[in-house]
Amino acid sequence: MPVSHIVIPARLHSTRLPRKMLLSATGKSLLQHTCEGAAQASKPTGVTVATDHLEIAAEVARFGGDYMMTSPDCASGTDRVAEVARSMSGVEIFVNVQGDEPEMVGEDVDAAIQLLEDDPSDPMATLAPPIRSREKLESPACVKVVFDAAGRALYFSRSPIPAVREWDDALLKSEPPHFFQHLGIYAYRRDFLLSLAGMPRCVNEQLESLEQLRVLHHGHAISVGKSMGSLFFS
Repeated sequence: MPVSHIVIPARLHSTRLPRKMLLSATGKSLLQHTCEGAAQASKPTGVTVATDHLEIAAEVARFGGDYMMTSPDCASGTDRVAEVARSMSGVEIFVNVQGDEPEMVGEDVDAAIQLLEDDPSDPMATLAPPIRSREKLESPACVKVVFDAAGRALYFSRSPIPAVREWDDALLKSEPPHFFQHLGIYAYRRDFLLSLAGMPRCVNEQLESLEQLRVLHHGHAISVGKSMGSLFFS
């Protein structure tokens, strides 16, 4: 089996909520909850937080985690993960888990890795649970994804997709589901991750503020694991 590793890119300042990673309403920081959830995965060799801020590094050290200082010039979380990947030549698959995903569990990480293990031709994979709330479907904060019959992403958007011409609330309860939310997790093959960091940004990526659209724009596939809780199917 290919060697895999989790990287959690974490920056101190957030556009919507400053110092979000260090918030600790439960006694543990948001970042610690995310690290502990990701660490439950059975496939990866470990978890590394990638950051450019000493306060984040100090928080990771406080709860006994592993971190790597990355360049402050990194334009995105993907760039931070790529910087870690350059220092780990023996790892074949890197899993990028967003630092503000405290509900992410080990099974999610293992499922994303499994998608790449099952199909060596796919360079990248992610996960998507169904959307059952119209409020979530219409929220720009909830990223939606549609995919083809092979389970590969066709498009990601902050808008409701697919757009329904004649709405019926029953559509939210349909089986199989019609609407899927994109989770903040990506599994990349190392070589693809390093090349992705150098790909030019595309217009749709800039308009939607979604990095994954760069991958589709340049003609690469993203395999999507559709989830029902912690159960995944292709």
